[in-house]
Amino acid sequence: MNLWGLLQLGLATVIFLLAATVAKYWAVAPHVGKIVLALALYSAGNLVMLKLVRDFGMASAFSLSAIIQLVAVNLIALIYFGERLGMIQGAGVVLAVVAVAMITLGPAAGGR
Repeated sequence: MNLWGLLQLGLATVIFLLAATVAKYWAVAPHVGKIVLALALYSAGNLVMLKLVRDFGMASAFSLSAIIQLVAVNLIALIYFGERLGMIQGAGVVLAVVAVAMITLGPAAGGR
């Protein structure tokens, strides 16, 4: 993935993180405006992802997006919203990051 692709991936990530944050605010205090904004942001993020899929392939685009969002959303949930993960949940997040990293880096390491 080139620099332009990474910038687009960063844009999609920021949009998805904003959408997730708005969705959390909606979950805490439901209001139609919050859900409409969350859906609009998720839609915009998916439009950027469609461009990435076309340019760089589905496996690369969604794997990189998944790992970045997994880490970032958990940081927002833990730091900003004060949520907590149990030991098993934390281990699951770590294993998910390792799994996506293996899928993403597999071809470069001699896999298929």
